[in-house]
Amino acid sequence: MRRCPRLETFLNGGNGNLAALSLMPRVRTTFVGAQKNAQHRCNVHPVVHSNFMDLVSDRSNQDTTKIKNYCPNVRSLFSGIRHFAYPIIVIAFAPHPGDQTVLNPVGEKTVLTFADIFEAHADEFPDAVAIAYGDVEVTWSQYDEHAARLAAAFELNGIGEHSKVGMFMYNCPEYLITQFAAFKNRVTPVNVNYRYLDDELLYLLDNADCEALVFHSSLGDRIQRIAHRLPKLRLLIEVLDSSSAGVSRAIPWDSVLDDHDPAERIVRGVDDLYMLYTGGTTGMPKGVMYPMGSFSEGFLGFYTNSVGLPALTSIDEVTTLAKTIHTGSGQPVGMPCCPLMHGTGVWLGALVPHLMAGKVVLLEGQSFDAAEMFRVVEHHGVGTLIIVGDAFARPMVQALKQQSDTGAPFDTSAVKMIMSTGAMFSSDIKAEIFEYMPTTVVMDILGSSEGGMGQTMATKANINTTAKFGAMPNTKVINFETGKEVVAGSGEQGMVGVSGSGVPIGYYKDPEKSDRTFRSFDGVRYSFPGDMAVVEADGTITLLGRGSNCINTAGEKVFPEEVEEAVKTHDVVADCLVFGIPDERFGQRVVGVASVNPGERIPTGEEVIAYTKTKLSSYKVPKQLVFVTTVPRAPNGKADYGTARTLFEESQGSSQS
Repeated sequence: MRRCPRLETFLNGGNGNLAALSLMPRVRTTFVGAQKNAQHRCNVHPVVHSNFMDLVSDRSNQDTTKIKNYCPNVRSLFSGIRHFAYPIIVIAFAPHPGDQTVLNPVGEKTVLTFADIFEAHADEFPDAVAIAYGDVEVTWSQYDEHAARLAAAFELNGIGEHSKVGMFMYNCPEYLITQFAAFKNRVTPVNVNYRYLDDELLYLLDNADCEALVFHSSLGDRIQRIAHRLPKLRLLIEVLDSSSAGVSRAIPWDSVLDDHDPAERIVRGVDDLYMLYTGGTTGMPKGVMYPMGSFSEGFLGFYTNSVGLPALTSIDEVTTLAKTIHTGSGQPVGMPCCPLMHGTGVWLGALVPHLMAGKVVLLEGQSFDAAEMFRVVEHHGVGTLIIVGDAFARPMVQALKQQSDTGAPFDTSAVKMIMSTGAMFSSDIKAEIFEYMPTTVVMDILGSSEGGMGQTMATKANINTTAKFGAMPNTKVINFETGKEVVAGSGEQGMVGVSGSGVPIGYYKDPEKSDRTFRSFDGVRYSFPGDMAVVEADGTITLLGRGSNCINTAGEKVFPEEVEEAVKTHDVVADCLVFGIPDERFGQRVVGVASVNPGERIPTGEEVIAYTKTKLSSYKVPKQLVFVTTVPRAPNGKADYGTARTLFEESQGSSQS
């Protein structure tokens, strides 16, 4: 590998900028000239600041005077501890405004794509483990080779630039290999929800124009029933996780790899397409489109901006940074506890650690088992867990408590961070996690498939308020009734939007919905996924909920998430979903379904309603609350309001019969 003098100089603080890549004594860390680099400043939570100083004092022989002078403006608490899955704030902060794509000396754009970066890591770290799954370990060289063989199969079947390949699988190495193969061939990978039945599956594969599909054999019966209705679908590849489903024309995964030599590496372009289908919680699934160049470099920019480095402009600079991290704090190890078919799992749980040649540890179970997760954490020394709010955090607390009660608690010392996005993460649940994992930092991110808008961090010593986030640099809250930005501290409600180069192109084949979500304000294009919020006097954002779920009762707006959080503070309530139903007098009335913690008695709805009245204004309190065995949620933890409504209606029918 060629040396990168510019980056090496930067890592040593030679250009008078922040250079914090590791706090281990083996890697020199210097903090100088901070005041000259205002674009990388932002206030850091005082507790995070304190923890940062403790780490420096414990793990470095550096003169901390310069560090202390800089720390009030440091944007990230950087990892110097072995097993961090990546620098501690790798994705918490939006890049500095502007495209991460840079100009090379001859004026041409240099694009760093995931495929280019992953191929370089395979060359640099061939024997390092890229994916761990049960007893299976896929090294970086194998990861690259298998993806190249699959890419050759795509090419032979006419699946090339801008073609779409569906991934209809549970979490497994083949999922990530398929995605890598698509990246290699300039093909667009399409995530497919493994819970979809025939009609939903048909809709998505047709809407996405999928020409190839890689699927688990246990899901094959659904493919067999609909494949003949998808004329564009020309290549079917079956990954065995049970006996073969006997799908017509399907080729076994192993045969595909055995029968094709690895495809040659090619040059990729800025116009390659990345697409993530939303979960359909606000209607039919929609494909959110990103240009591959800015999408890849946007994730890379999270690293560089968070530690004060300039944009990485070459593969050599990326591998130099990865080698520095591996040498200083060990290979990053991350675990997506949620499905890879959702953005949280594949973005934060896989793409981010793989950008620095990390190891991604996948759970074998098809549903989340917290006890299994902690056993795998112990085995692999996982540094970062990726979850989706309370739906994952509550079972984690229960598993920690049960194991602790045996006198042999789980060893969670390697876990330095828990990252959550996509659903509410209650402050009381964070507090319970810290009782068992006191040194862990929790990062709670406000974001969606359409963009990231805010984040907050919590430690045992300082637990943030539920649904309160620090805004990203490019985030605004807009009141579309007045056409103005919401004033901090005014109590005014608005919709959260984010601008910058990371804003998606739009929704695939849906210009109408694209125009509603991706709008301009003061001449700047924003993404408005639909989250309503108020801006506090200190500039933080308090999330109210998704506007499409808002309940209008007697002219008052009620956001379900706020009510749900209040109900869940009851001692025995495990989960809750709230929604509106028609009411002759008020237009809508607030009702909901709830479940209790294992082993707890089931209270009456009236009892919990009375409790909730001590927490909220009366108009927000549910008029009826029905207890069910399990509150319906998708595998990624997102609320399934449609099923919840059905459960409520069925309970009313049975009570009247």
